[in-house]
Amino acid sequence: MILRIVLASAVASTAIAAEKLDLPPTGKLYQGLYFDEPAKGHDPTEHDIKPADVARFETAVGSKIVWVFFSDNWFEDRAFPAATCAWIRGLGKVPYVRLMLRSDTEQLHAEKLFTLANINAGKFDDDLRAWARGAKAFGAPILVEWGTEPNGNWFSWNGKWNGGATEGPRRFVAAYRHIVDLMRSEGADNLQWVWHVNWFDEPEAKWNRFENYYPGAAYCDWIALSAYGPLTPRDKDGTESFRFKMTTAYPRVTALAPGKPVIIAEFGCDEHHRTVDAAEWAKAALEDLFSGRWPAVIGFCWWNESWENDDTASHDTDMNILHDRALTNVFRTELATHSDKLQQTPVITPR
Repeated sequence: MILRIVLASAVASTAIAAEKLDLPPTGKLYQGLYFDEPAKGHDPTEHDIKPADVARFETAVGSKIVWVFFSDNWFEDRAFPAATCAWIRGLGKVPYVRLMLRSDTEQLHAEKLFTLANINAGKFDDDLRAWARGAKAFGAPILVEWGTEPNGNWFSWNGKWNGGATEGPRRFVAAYRHIVDLMRSEGADNLQWVWHVNWFDEPEAKWNRFENYYPGAAYCDWIALSAYGPLTPRDKDGTESFRFKMTTAYPRVTALAPGKPVIIAEFGCDEHHRTVDAAEWAKAALEDLFSGRWPAVIGFCWWNESWENDDTASHDTDMNILHDRALTNVFRTELATHSDKLQQTPVITPR
């Protein structure tokens, strides 16, 4: 009887063992998908994607994606986004959740409620624990990030809004570790933590370098970078090539976190910029990614989003691949040309 109980326990333990999205085979890259195509007059929510959008995208570019990237905005709901994660899993993809503790989607301002001080004081611990239990119950691998691009002052968790040069980065690291520790204490071992920074620091000051926001190797599984071209038709900044941005950021990231897998979680270019051709910018970026120039990089995700910048339509941002035939063709051609270097299904292994 004792033997039977021990064997039964072992089988049960194996059945509930957490799994992870493992690295692709050497020399191959994953492709992720972010897609937000709001109706006219409707601001992007960063979670508008539907299964039909995944199908449209994969048909357009002629290849499969591995993860689906979306935001979980706590000003809308603090519950674990089980329904969205479920349909993503149902398609054979991995959910990638941006855990966004924020009061709105506006940028360049201090947070009203979900401040780093409040997080560190434990004011949202019950909600975070409940979220973790929902993730654990989901069971399948989830990529998750909190504190997206902390070295950019557009987000409210940047040091500028949380004590400045002296306290800001320290508070961020403490909050990051607090969230991860809480969720791990609930047994949400299917969560893979991604620490996500921007390729350049804004403000460009020593205290705000992304290295100062690193929570430590024990607190992240993967490293993520954002590296955009111009984001609006009139932008004068950001016109450098993807290679220029990676040449700047990649050595810093790999020196900071040696051995950690790196993904290009966000890259893109406005399709109507006056001097930078989005299709040409993307072609050069994809060729560099597939060249193996940056061996720590294991995946990439173009930011397919459109939004209004003001009341003039010609000023609107559009980076959606499906909205530009030349850009669609670039992706289709590059992904087909380098199909031997693209891992189109997730590699799932025990954690």
